Amino acid sequence: MLVHRNIFTLWLLLLLHVSGSAAKRQLFGRQRNPVPQEGDVRLFDGGAADGRVEIYHDGTWGTVCDDDWDMAEAQVVCRQLGFPGANSVVFGKIYKKASGPIWLDDLKCKGTEKYLSTCAFTNWGATDCSHKEDVGVLCETSANVTNVDYLYSLDHSISLSDERGQMFDSGNSCDFFISVQSLTGNTQEDGTPEVVNVTICAHKSILLQFPLFNASKGISGITVDIAQSCQPHFSSFIRYIYTRKVDVNSSSAQCLHWMAYTFGVKQLMEDTGRLFSKILPEDASFHTQVSLYNYATETQDWVLQENCAQYLAWNYQNLTMSPAWTQLSIELLGSLLLRSDLVVPDEYFVLQSVESWITEKGNSTSLETQVDLLSLIRFPMIPVEALYDLESNSSLYSTHRSVYRDNVLKAFQFNFLLFSNLISNPKFNREDDDYRPRIYTAKPWSAALPRLQTDNRNRNHYNQYNPTTIVLNTPVHNSLIFKTNKIYWASNVFSNQQECSNRGVRCESFPSARLAPQSVVSQWSNIVFHNRLLLMCQGKYIFQVQDFKNNMAVNATQVPAYPCPDDQYSYRFVVRPEYV
Repeated sequence: MLVHRNIFTLWLLLLLHVSGSAAKRQLFGRQRNPVPQEGDVRLFDGGAADGRVEIYHDGTWGTVCDDDWDMAEAQVVCRQLGFPGANSVVFGKIYKKASGPIWLDDLKCKGTEKYLSTCAFTNWGATDCSHKEDVGVLCETSANVTNVDYLYSLDHSISLSDERGQMFDSGNSCDFFISVQSLTGNTQEDGTPEVVNVTICAHKSILLQFPLFNASKGISGITVDIAQSCQPHFSSFIRYIYTRKVDVNSSSAQCLHWMAYTFGVKQLMEDTGRLFSKILPEDASFHTQVSLYNYATETQDWVLQENCAQYLAWNYQNLTMSPAWTQLSIELLGSLLLRSDLVVPDEYFVLQSVESWITEKGNSTSLETQVDLLSLIRFPMIPVEALYDLESNSSLYSTHRSVYRDNVLKAFQFNFLLFSNLISNPKFNREDDDYRPRIYTAKPWSAALPRLQTDNRNRNHYNQYNPTTIVLNTPVHNSLIFKTNKIYWASNVFSNQQECSNRGVRCESFPSARLAPQSVVSQWSNIVFHNRLLLMCQGKYIFQVQDFKNNMAVNATQVPAYPCPDDQYSYRFVVRPEYV
């Protein structure tokens, strides 16, 4: 029986044979497929970011001659692989013997090409070089990426004995053969694809717990088709079935996740899925996060899907400026626009981003789909000054005139009428998300405190020259009716008990953050404040969002949703009024 569940999942797994941050950057790259595609490139016989350049053509991997090579060609290769760029070209290095042809010679790239195969060259296979002249490159890895490989020991054994592990290791009395085969991407002399095969002998009595192994009576074994990079981890996966224990690192996490999905091992799938949050911040291009979201949807891992969606929502502004923005599916963009934890300057920014996405897509997005996406914009939350100029500034206003007019009217009613007056309008629903704010960071709704300084003596202390208090002055509500009614807020971060005592504040742990009104708010009985604390890592991405309870946000960095190297973070306070 051939077990081949999902081609998309294998596409995502190919690069797991290398560890480290550079591998994670390209882990979910657009160009990776379970079977290499025409024009794919790879680095062979090197590290995570260096090696001999090989290109796939006519069903075979081949090398590239170093004649006329310089940094322009190297830049194209490294960017095609998902790296930021190239550090150097490697000449004269003796790599392991190449078995394929020399596909390219006298290559001339401008350095701006997306794919090496689109650069100018004479013809495929036209060369006077030998394999001693195969070119290599050293790619640049992002300075934003941590190089620490994580390792977790998952233990779901409860009362299971390690004797089961010994039973698997010994192979005694095994009666079920699992043939694990992988395509290498190379072609044999007879023209057939080269396949590597490993056989694992297991016990039906153990595998019967998971019906997808088909270890029923009369069946002596199965064949599993798997990416070559995942083949070394398959034995660990089967051993987990026996012991419910496994060590997981960045190289094995998604392989184990895919295996668990394929064979219905739900607990292992969920726990390995949670580990992916460790790599989400590492790809500034956002290809990893978007691909992981799609992968989670394919494998129905809703926890992983939510982790990816949450990160994308918190870092929506960076996402809109990334190479992955125009590659977002309609479904993913729609799911982000439904969220109230979208962190954006204001709602007008959301509208502009959706308009740019639709414009970039052109005729590939139907008018009906465009209307569906525009309907997810919270027009009443758009600043009034932007509403006035919307007709002249919007790129889609003339195409969807009636949609814009209806929503702008709704927004003006919200800004000039109290909710109590709107109730008489049959179209008004106070529970509508259109009247609920997202997390808006533009003035006057947010303020940032300087970066937290760290040293070896005290991991959490502030530079004495940086203030630890900032005062915000916001309207009571973002409806225009309340424009002149102001509230002053004091925002503080406390790193020790003495600072809390000096302010008359009780702190349960450190660091603690406070956002407290400095004027009476009880008179605004119909308005509640759902304020947020954003933790920015090195000023590059949001790795945690905290709620305030009784004006305090505690344990602000104890259990971050996503990692922040060296605890180099800063705080942004956001005021979020809501009419109830």
